[in-house]
Order: sequence, then structure tokens, then C-alpha cells
Amino acid sequence: MTETILIVEDEDILREIVKDYFINEGYGVLEAIDGKQALNLFQQHDVHLIILDIMLPEVDGWSVCRRIRKTSNVPIIMLTARIDEDDTLLGFELGADDYVTKPYSPPILLARAKRLIESRYRMKEPADHFLNSDGIVIHYPSRKVKVEGVKINLTHTEFEILSYLMQNEGIVISREQLITKIWGYEYAGDDRTINTHIRNLRNKLGKKSSSIITVVRTGYKYEAQ
Repeated sequence: MTETILIVEDEDILREIVKDYFINEGYGVLEAIDGKQALNLFQQHDVHLIILDIMLPEVDGWSVCRRIRKTSNVPIIMLTARIDEDDTLLGFELGADDYVTKPYSPPILLARAKRLIESRYRMKEPADHFLNSDGIVIHYPSRKVKVEGVKINLTHTEFEILSYLMQNEGIVISREQLITKIWGYEYAGDDRTINTHIRNLRNKLGKKSSSIITVVRTGYKYEAQ
């Protein structure tokens, strides 16, 4: 399968450079110069990953991410020239899966995108295809999650965190282990990134949120209640 990448960047030179890296790796590429065009392209095409600048004309990246997350869990990498950690957390709260600060190395951006694509579309699921614990059911082929029979919409990162914790039920998983598992590279931020994803995940799990237990100064574990 040839995955399609939607690059949303209003800086022409930077967008062209990033596009060339992905095309050289065999990916299909769609380009948008503003948020409005990005939303239109997303509705018209089968997109597998979005590289999304925040500071865009027409509709900003925050709004694009928010609108897409209403209907899709497609992996999203946000780009920004800002260095405020709160901006990063806002992106994650809106459902972004990764965050890259400008200036950045295109090969590093490519590596992060490939990591998300591999885990989202190509990694083999467990042989039985299902993971079921105390009313929480994960179906790996479709990447759907149901809580007591009701489907919940998780982002790529939330799905990976829940799956990893449930596969290791009763075992304390450190934040560092989660970062390595989910992102697979050295992370330059702080623990608030993982905390934000866990908070979002708990909100979506509703009554089952207590199954994800915080272990102070260490990390998290999953225990059926």
C-alpha cells in the first residue's frame, strides 16, 4: 500500500523540501497552503498522515486539528515555530500525535512520520485480533475500541497507549517506556506530554477510566476494576 501524506505548510520552499523527502521514500503527497484547503483535501482524499503547520492563513492549525478529530483518528504531526511548552500541550489536547518545532531536520520529520505509519498501518496485530478486559475491547484489524459495547474514538497515540497498558496488565509502565514505545526516539519535552494523553484517554474511557492507575513518580499501569 502506498500511503498518502497531506503536507499543510504555507512556506513554499519548506513545503517543497518536505514533499521531496516523502516522494523519494515512495509516499504519495498532497499539498495545502492554508487550513481551508487542507480540510477540503482531507475530505476528498484517503489520507494516511497529516503534517500540519499551526500558523496558517484562512484556518489555523489548531482549528484544522480540532475539526479533523471530530471524524478521524488519522495520525497528525504538528509543526510550529513556537517553543512554548503550553502550545505543545494544547496540540496534544486537541489530538495531535507528535509535535515538531521549527527549525527542524526534514530527515528527522520523515523518520517520525514513518514511525507513526509503521505502527498505525503496518505492524502486525496479536494473532487473536482482539484484546478484551473488563468491558474494554480492542479490535486490532480495525483499530476500534469499545467500552461496554459502545465505540469510542481514540487518536493513534491514545490507541497505542491503551493497547500497551492492557497488554501489560498489572505491570507498572514508566513514562520513559511509554515514550520509547509510542514515539521511538529521544523526547526533548517533559512528562506533561504523556500526562495529557493519559488524561484524554481517561476522559474517553468514562466509567472505566479508573482502570488506568497512576503510580506516583513512576508511571502508569492497567488493572481491570
